[in-house]
Amino acid sequence: MSIAELRKEYRLAALGEQDVDADPIVQFQRWFHEAQETKVVEPNAMTLATCTPDAYPSARMVLLKGVDARGFVFFTDYRSRKGTELTDNPHAALVFWWHELERQVRIVGAVQRITREESVEYFTSRPYGARVGAWVSHQSTVIPDRESLDARVEEMMERFRSGEVPLPDHWGGFRVLPEEVEFWQGRESRLHDRIAYVRESGRWARRRLSP
Repeated sequence: MSIAELRKEYRLAALGEQDVDADPIVQFQRWFHEAQETKVVEPNAMTLATCTPDAYPSARMVLLKGVDARGFVFFTDYRSRKGTELTDNPHAALVFWWHELERQVRIVGAVQRITREESVEYFTSRPYGARVGAWVSHQSTVIPDRESLDARVEEMMERFRSGEVPLPDHWGGFRVLPEEVEFWQGRESRLHDRIAYVRESGRWARRRLSP
């Protein structure tokens, strides 16, 4: 079968204005809970799209680690490509795709670093190996081979053999402050349901978009 012939009809559910909350964060939390209940694999996996100041884009998968009324939080090496782009151009887009539910959520907004205290709280909850890894890797830089990385791991594990691994200055969280949130429910014949929220004068305006 050719790529052009690959297709799937979406028939699981519909999405009407009466089905969604007036607050998109509440609606997201509702859908996220349903994704967990449906046993979606890594429901917190999301595409993060960033852009350089001269509009050159890049995208990758990251993991959502917190969401509340303030926005959506993830963690990274601030020196990485995404960290550098978010520092130089603090705007981003997120996309969640929950195949098992035939649902997608898109988020667009400004980005800010979370406080160091918030980063410390999350960092200390990570497994020992992940905390050591934050010291090992200068994310996105070129390395000569895997052996050099493994040697660095051994060096850092010896340094932190007590089990106490402090938060590196170069590592922490970003929060995406939502300005647009769209909920997409797959429908038959590609006539999908799309309910979008846009922040206007500090309040959320809700509208249906054409599929």
